[in-house]
Amino acid sequence: MSDAPVPDPAVPDPAVPDPYGEHRNLLFTVAYEMLGSAADAEDVLQETWLRWTGVDQDGVREPRAYLVRITTRLALNRLRTLARRRETYVGPWLPEPLLTVPDVADDVELAESVSTAMLLVLETLTPVERAVFVLRDVFGFGHDEIAVAVDKSPAAVRQIAHRARGHVEARRPRAAVTAAERDAVLGRFAAAVRNGELQALMDVLAPDVVMLTDGGGVVSAARVPIRGAAKVVRFLSAVTPAHVQVTAEVAMVNGAPALRLLADGALDTIVTARIEGGLVTGLYLVRNPDKLARLDEAVVLIR
Repeated sequence: MSDAPVPDPAVPDPAVPDPYGEHRNLLFTVAYEMLGSAADAEDVLQETWLRWTGVDQDGVREPRAYLVRITTRLALNRLRTLARRRETYVGPWLPEPLLTVPDVADDVELAESVSTAMLLVLETLTPVERAVFVLRDVFGFGHDEIAVAVDKSPAAVRQIAHRARGHVEARRPRAAVTAAERDAVLGRFAAAVRNGELQALMDVLAPDVVMLTDGGGVVSAARVPIRGAAKVVRFLSAVTPAHVQVTAEVAMVNGAPALRLLADGALDTIVTARIEGGLVTGLYLVRNPDKLARLDEAVVLIR
């Protein structure tokens, strides 16, 4: 009788190729960029895995492309459902923030593609336009591969890609900002918040700054965008009770430094910013507790 251990089917055999496990971070990145929600991206990945386990994997010549195709189709279906759900969302909808590993910032194009500002631009595309833009401009897939994923002809995909690219280019930040400039502005903003210095806060905001606050109808938040530095400062002062100790910590969120605002030691808000010309032109505050539940562990995003 052999003394060799009996393999546990629940534990993957490292000697057996596991394409899904190998490409999982890529699949999550694709799904998140299409959906703007980590929770929904995880649901799509679970469905992708179930589909993958049901196919004859030996007959799949390019597992990476095949898995991305499944993920894209499932994300498209979910994106159409989410569009209806967001029509009834209370107040502005903002993407679910992700705590990301510092390495993401080294890939400038990837970091920009998952920034809050860019994800909001992607929200203005149709589902198919968004899928085509993400797969082509962010991940570099060919028109033929994308055509199969979105059930369009390669010629149609080229037209969609051109249209989506023009739409995005017209709405993305007007000028690039260096990491040093970004960090300096964010540092000034954090210090103003920590010290409660309203004038210092005003000085870091562009006169025409636009602030969106996402409370999801669960916590206090503005139901409409707030425009203008003075109005933004007044709102921030009004929603911060005098008896609450607010602290600001810098964290890597969606590929760039952001602020974690703690109220009496508990996470209250994630603040990301759009910075142009040394000033904050866009301010995004996520306060919905459901969107703050996945910030304990950094996510690896790759392309």
